[in-house]
Amino acid sequence: MRVLGIETSCDETAVAVYDSARGLEAHTLHSQVELHAPYGGVVPELAARDHLRKLPSLLEKILGKRLERPPVDAVAYTAGPGLIGALLVGAAVGRSLAYAWRVPALGVHHLEAHLLAPLLEPEPPQFPFLALLVSGGHTLLAEIEALGRYRILGQSLDDAAGEAFDKTAKLLGLGLPGGPQLAALALRGRPDVFRFPRPLTDRPGLDFSFSGLKTAVVVAIRGRTLDEQARADVARAFEDAVVDTLAIKCARALAATGAGTLVVAGGVGANQRLRARLQALGAGSGARVVFPRPEFCTDNAAMIALAGCLRLQAGEHDGLAVQARARWPLAELTAPGDAGARQA
Repeated sequence: MRVLGIETSCDETAVAVYDSARGLEAHTLHSQVELHAPYGGVVPELAARDHLRKLPSLLEKILGKRLERPPVDAVAYTAGPGLIGALLVGAAVGRSLAYAWRVPALGVHHLEAHLLAPLLEPEPPQFPFLALLVSGGHTLLAEIEALGRYRILGQSLDDAAGEAFDKTAKLLGLGLPGGPQLAALALRGRPDVFRFPRPLTDRPGLDFSFSGLKTAVVVAIRGRTLDEQARADVARAFEDAVVDTLAIKCARALAATGAGTLVVAGGVGANQRLRARLQALGAGSGARVVFPRPEFCTDNAAMIALAGCLRLQAGEHDGLAVQARARWPLAELTAPGDAGARQA
């Protein structure tokens, strides 16, 4: 099965084609970083308009100019969670193309796609596995038993790790994208000049909380004049706190579940210090640690096409209605064939 994937959940416009027999055939992405940079964050209305402008040219780049005959067997698009205006652009285009080509369409859960992104790698993990999802708006640990069978073990009670990175980057006067810029600044930071808390690690459980960590940074820099080295030291201390917290929770989850594989997905999964720390954790515990390539950690259409392909092959598809949900809890997903699953 050959599936077209469309991703427009936030500030990246992306298109990809995934073939169940040959793997990923093509993918392309347009980032809106320059568009939103003057505002210090993503402006939803501008994001939706830019998706509408850029999507036709990206589709042409991937599929060519002749679209009269169906170039794919199905269309998958991000249906949520995300910015509703942005989601509606990709959903309307994806559903319309599927209707014109008379092929099935499926709205894909954005977080499920992130969790399945490591399956794009040459040596993909096998079900079941433990997963840490650390994207811009979500941080959670889950047992992944099979497609659609997810048991959430812990999640963020307030700010996600990615949000904390972005907000702390803004406190330090860094531009967009905040997380990568903070990580780059932290490379020049000295360890232990500042020290911030490791939230919720002093008690049992696998939930996360990063809003207090951001507040700790505010308190530490209040009234200080920070030179470039001091800013780097703060960035290093903040990054160390996030990485330590995530590693401690992953170690607890591996011990509690006995999982032999830990998958790390989402934008923060591209952070090199986190990758090194979790690889060391895996080596010490005997667990295999799997990451997607950095380009597939952040929002992309390759993971949407893959996730859509897996569910479409299992017999699922949507009706003619356009599917888009700003909020869509991962716990609401079902496995193909379960009651409530979308069936052909």
